[in-house]
Amino acid sequence: MENTGKLFGKTLFITGASRGIGLAIALKAAKDGANIVLAAKTAEPHPKLPGTIYTAAAEIERAGGKALPCIVDVRDEKQVQEAVKKAVQKFGGIDIVINNASAISITGTVDTEMKRYDLMHNINTRGTFMVSKECIPYLQKSSHPHILNISPPLNMHPGWFSRNVAYTMAKYGMSMCVLGMSDELKPFGIGVNALWPKTTVNTAATSLLGGDTSVNHSRKPEIMADAAYAILTSDPKTTTGNFFIDDELLLKRGVTNFDQYCQNVETKDELFRDIFVGDPTDGIMTFKSDPRQSPMYSKL
Repeated sequence: MENTGKLFGKTLFITGASRGIGLAIALKAAKDGANIVLAAKTAEPHPKLPGTIYTAAAEIERAGGKALPCIVDVRDEKQVQEAVKKAVQKFGGIDIVINNASAISITGTVDTEMKRYDLMHNINTRGTFMVSKECIPYLQKSSHPHILNISPPLNMHPGWFSRNVAYTMAKYGMSMCVLGMSDELKPFGIGVNALWPKTTVNTAATSLLGGDTSVNHSRKPEIMADAAYAILTSDPKTTTGNFFIDDELLLKRGVTNFDQYCQNVETKDELFRDIFVGDPTDGIMTFKSDPRQSPMYSKL
């Protein structure tokens, strides 16, 4: 998807933006000349994970944007408040919030340690709620206000809960923020939406959980960045309350070449379906990279 310049001068507050999907979205917006607030924990290089808020900031500046790296643990109210304050001081306000920071543990009830349960709920659900809460007063002053949560469609089928109930609850908490806030904030013209990938995406989490096999059967983070860009350049007054799937949205916006997003084009017909998409009784499912040929494709 080509950049249009519509995000020029807009300020995006992105959690978990030092790598992966968060960084890809930041770089896409930076090409328009947007201001990016990188709210993430990684200030020092991690032994297993690439990138810091400072290396990400340098990439954003090279891409044409302006960057403000902020050390933020979204569980910490004071750190969130301080980052929001710095963003407003530097850029004059906040136009867009991307709640991307997330923790994952694909474990059953007995195997889920309570410290891991608390981590997921405090980052995913509580962090999303708190970041949104702190930014809303500034979004109300924006001419183009959006909140976008990287979270799945709400589906109460027990299959999505039985294998990993703690993680599902935490991610669905982010989606319930979309469900509630989209209606709550409609009078202020603030668009609130969710975006989720149909396939696994090559991120640090994918690599750690599934190794090279998962990575080779995944798409690049750029597909989520392009889909997010399509949402964030839309009118927030009319684009709100949606639970978008990345390739279905892009197809609707005229994208037809999905090979460009494949991590390994040789496995384009054997992509791994992401969790929370399709039939939960199927297990891991592979399908063609063109969503028009996928049995799970449905028009929005």
